[in-house]
Amino acid sequence: MRHQIAQFNIIESTLREGEQFEGGHFSTADKLEVAAALDAFGVEYLELTTPIASPTSEIDLRAIARMPRRFRLLTHIRARMDEAKLAVDCGVDGVDIYVGTSAYMRQYSHGKSLQEIIEVSREIVAWLKSQRIETRFSTEDTFRSNLADVFTVYRAMDLEGVNRVGVADTVGIADPMRTFNLISSLRQAVDCDIEFHGHNDSGCAIANALCALQAGATHIDTTVLGIGERNGITSLGGLIARLYTIDRELVRKYDLPMLREVEELVARKVGIEIPFNTPITGRTAFHHKAGVHTNAVLQNPTSYEAIDPAEFGLRRSIDLAHRLVGWNAVRDRAATLGLALTEEALRGATQRIKVLADERRITIEDVDAVLHSQVLTRAGIPQ
Repeated sequence: MRHQIAQFNIIESTLREGEQFEGGHFSTADKLEVAAALDAFGVEYLELTTPIASPTSEIDLRAIARMPRRFRLLTHIRARMDEAKLAVDCGVDGVDIYVGTSAYMRQYSHGKSLQEIIEVSREIVAWLKSQRIETRFSTEDTFRSNLADVFTVYRAMDLEGVNRVGVADTVGIADPMRTFNLISSLRQAVDCDIEFHGHNDSGCAIANALCALQAGATHIDTTVLGIGERNGITSLGGLIARLYTIDRELVRKYDLPMLREVEELVARKVGIEIPFNTPITGRTAFHHKAGVHTNAVLQNPTSYEAIDPAEFGLRRSIDLAHRLVGWNAVRDRAATLGLALTEEALRGATQRIKVLADERRITIEDVDAVLHSQVLTRAGIPQ
């Protein structure tokens, strides 16, 4: 049964999963800057790399724990007591424990049996709860695990008192229906919250995250621009876009105009450009070109826009410098320039623009020149 999405939380993992991106190398100053931007945007949680990863990882975690912030600070640790104790000492609000449960992970990663996983994890969870630390237990590589094994572990952790359990599509093989079915079944099996972490290897991360929420998940892991190991995970902006198109009230709690600033900041830090087709902030997200599209958008933008760019501090663009241009778009450009032209003159200008565009790539300056030429022609002024 599909649940209506009501309450959900974003666990922003740019400073943990994002560090595993090919260009991900954040200094302490970088992390503080990114953390401040994400805090201003309004994410509920920020997840950092385990402090045991390196000396600087510990320094970074302690620094962010001390900064003024609204988000709850998490760190992602293996099922090891020494990591749990160091994390708590660093000042985190919560600890995300993970352990591999698939045959691949149990054979090639940690080598523990299912019962050993449960016993070790129980001890760590009990200690964390005694320290009043928010605790999540996640099975790595959930979708390639034996689900009977996975649910056995989840139930044990739920009874132990974890705040939530985590489902991880570690290698990006899940699809929306499979995600929905697994989360729906898990929702019936545990009383605690459910977190979803989905990789994008097969292009389904955003869709899977949506289906996880519709099935009853309460927390979704994201990174800015979807950066992370290999093809990354669910992108923050992509998830915002998807939820906005369902019900914009779902994302009112975030400072939407800050999205582009956050993405530009992270893009600079990891040395990439924001891809042209990035939801909302991509260069072409609100770009209209074909004549039929531009005519409708000029009359009512919602005819071809499911997202209002103004709510994100952005503007749409109407492209006129091409062979597909329609005369209504040319009329709008003439009005913008303060040029009074008859419909006949506008249609003539449109045809002239099409001819020029067939001959070569043209610019908006070429379009304006044609329009000004029409004014001069109508006035009988030689050119």
